[in-house]
Amino acid sequence: MKYSKLVLTSIFVMVQLCYIKNNTYAQAPAKPSSSKILQDLKKLNVLGNVMYMAAHPDDENTTLISYLANEKLFNTSYLALTRGDGGQNLIGPEIREGLGVIRTQELLQARRLDGGRQYFTRANDFGFSKNPEEVFSIWNRETLLADVVWVIRNVKPDIMITRFPKDSRAGHGQHSASSILAEDAFVAAADPKRFPEQLKYVSVWKVKRLVWNLSSWGFRNPEEFEKAAKNLIKMDVGQFNPLLGKSYGELSAESRSMHRSQGFGSTGTRGAYMDYFQHTMGDSAKVDLFEGVNTGWSRIQNSSKVQIAINKAIDSFNPSNPSAIVPSLILAKNEIQNLPDSYWKETKLNEIQNIIQASTGLFLEAIAGNSSVSPGQSFKLQLEVINRSAIPVSIVSINYPFKSDSTVNTALISNVGKKFISSSTVPANTPYSQPYWLERKDSLGLFYIAKQENVGLPENRPVANVKIVVSVAGTPITFTIPVKYKYNDTVTGEIYQPFIVSPPVFSNIAEKVYMFTDNQPKQVNVTVKSGKANLKGVLELKIPGDWKVSPASAPFTFAKEGEEQTFQFMVSSPENAKEDEFQAVVTIDGNSYNKSLNTISYEHIPVQVSFPVASAKVVKLDLVKKGKNIGYLMGAGDEVPGSLKQIGYEVTLLADGDMYKENLEKFDAIILGVRAYNTVDRITIYHNKLMEYVNNGGNLIVQYNTNSGLLVNPGPYPYKISRDRVTEENAEVVFLKPEHPVLNTPNKISNADFNGWVQERGLYFSNEWSKEYEAIIACGDTGEAKLNGGLLIAKHGKGNFVFTGYSWFRQLPAGVPGAYRIFTNLISLGK
Repeated sequence: MKYSKLVLTSIFVMVQLCYIKNNTYAQAPAKPSSSKILQDLKKLNVLGNVMYMAAHPDDENTTLISYLANEKLFNTSYLALTRGDGGQNLIGPEIREGLGVIRTQELLQARRLDGGRQYFTRANDFGFSKNPEEVFSIWNRETLLADVVWVIRNVKPDIMITRFPKDSRAGHGQHSASSILAEDAFVAAADPKRFPEQLKYVSVWKVKRLVWNLSSWGFRNPEEFEKAAKNLIKMDVGQFNPLLGKSYGELSAESRSMHRSQGFGSTGTRGAYMDYFQHTMGDSAKVDLFEGVNTGWSRIQNSSKVQIAINKAIDSFNPSNPSAIVPSLILAKNEIQNLPDSYWKETKLNEIQNIIQASTGLFLEAIAGNSSVSPGQSFKLQLEVINRSAIPVSIVSINYPFKSDSTVNTALISNVGKKFISSSTVPANTPYSQPYWLERKDSLGLFYIAKQENVGLPENRPVANVKIVVSVAGTPITFTIPVKYKYNDTVTGEIYQPFIVSPPVFSNIAEKVYMFTDNQPKQVNVTVKSGKANLKGVLELKIPGDWKVSPASAPFTFAKEGEEQTFQFMVSSPENAKEDEFQAVVTIDGNSYNKSLNTISYEHIPVQVSFPVASAKVVKLDLVKKGKNIGYLMGAGDEVPGSLKQIGYEVTLLADGDMYKENLEKFDAIILGVRAYNTVDRITIYHNKLMEYVNNGGNLIVQYNTNSGLLVNPGPYPYKISRDRVTEENAEVVFLKPEHPVLNTPNKISNADFNGWVQERGLYFSNEWSKEYEAIIACGDTGEAKLNGGLLIAKHGKGNFVFTGYSWFRQLPAGVPGAYRIFTNLISLGK
């Protein structure tokens, strides 16, 4: 049977996108239990898709996703517009792109637990927004709509579900925008005149209905919700799944607890739990979300033999001998193969092949000898294959990466493994394994995506795959195995990492920002690391002409891969205030390389590697400071201590053993890191000691905390923390106390010091405080009242207490000159 090029191309793109969604690129190969095999067998008879849509990681309803994926057995997808790049990080210092990488992996870990599938658009989370109008002034609405339509046309959902209303009840402009885009895409995905350039890859798709998964927070009071709920579709998602051994509330908690960077550890629930749905668009339903949607094999013509074979496998399934169903599965596979090409044909072929693999205990793993390789370089590869069943299995052929097929024709004796050693050479034009959305510098609103086929993908495709054809009971089956890297950790055991293509050399500059407050040169350390053996080159700092650097260059020679050397350069600033950027560039054999090596490593996600440009910011600023010794009590994690060291402060990171009177008194100021009163376990003990420090003449600066989870009131006098924030980084600032020392000494502060801020002014301002506090400045977003509670200062005994919700944790690491001048004045209070 012949099919059009469009049909074949559409199926190929769909298969690629579906293959990515359940990736195990940096995970151990799946080893499904018999209960999981039975669950997957039952899923073979379900032909239904549902797509959940919201704005950020952690917006999704994990209980509903768990229920739909594991009880109803639908292909259940979550489309998050953003990767959460604009949020805060409770587990480390990463913000912006680094945080987006972390939260991407947290979502993938969550989906591996709850059975869902993960997708994204190119939207850059620029931070909190108060309405969708602001959002679409930054996000290109049409471009994002195209991304959502692309995902719909690939995923082909029968039902779409949104998390938020379109109005202010959503609580965040990006939340509202996600539902607005969902409605637009619901219509556009079915229209061949919308985004016709996509149709050479995919076909149009008409979604049956769009509903809003609402909760009581979407109403003004519980009574209003109870009244509305009577007319809503409802679903008990709290059921118990005996094959999983847990309720969907328990499974949901495991999934949601993967959002560790957001502090979303959750406790499982048991018992009935109702979810509610309100009709938005399309055909309405009265009782069930899938009313009027055929989710069985009868939606595919001439497929009755498929279901008969699948039912036979289910009826005869023996958990102590799962391989006994393989003949029925092969019969079903062959019947599916005879169907016309379609989305469901390819989807079910992939599913049934995975079940055949699981039922035979067929273990397939391809491991690279190194974690990375450079373009043009060879690498060793080990392929392990073992059949752990009585079913006859043999290897027909193996296609190693970047090579032609090799014929093997060897039988696999039950429970006797085979290992094949090979080597491959990565083509010289292979791109580096930079996360695809970070290949170019992003805009405020959108990441750049070079290839249409990458839109929606949670992460890069594998660098290399091994394709192996095996004969199972006489039927050839092709498996694609992503190449990974693994090693044994002496504490935690087997560790898997992505296998990546990297530059041959890296240059890491020690700091992101260098602040020059006088005419003295600063030392800039650059660490050069070899990505392969036998490298000889020269390192230079490429810096604008007003800045001087010595030496001009530094030669190096590396014999082995992984060697590194740190070079020192002295950089001198121009006379006047100035901001610039410089790069570390290595030249080898006439080729220039300017990439650094960035590694993100946390125990709950696979190691992530990226290659940002090796650059740093240099700032010459007019700054006077008083005091020298700073004590810093870290909270959730930030980079403020390093920023303060840049301008000459001696910063001590305070530990439990430092928190006693005589030690604290030596500091000119003590600063509490972001969310310290939310996250430091012993803050209730430290608090009284800190207040005593202030009373005896100390200067204490408390940065922002959230209004939930406060372990103790942060100040010497009462004040309340609200959710008030100013999201416009260029919002006008008004001086309420222009004569206050903090605005005058040792640096005279003007409105110019609020220029060049990034992402926001501040968050979690106070909205109520006692008379002892003075509000120093005020600012507000366009069209809103000015907020006075972002900087409060109170005398307490002989010292000063400062509460500030302004985003110093963003401004200082970004090298914003005015932020340094203001923060220095805060430190200098009372000096």
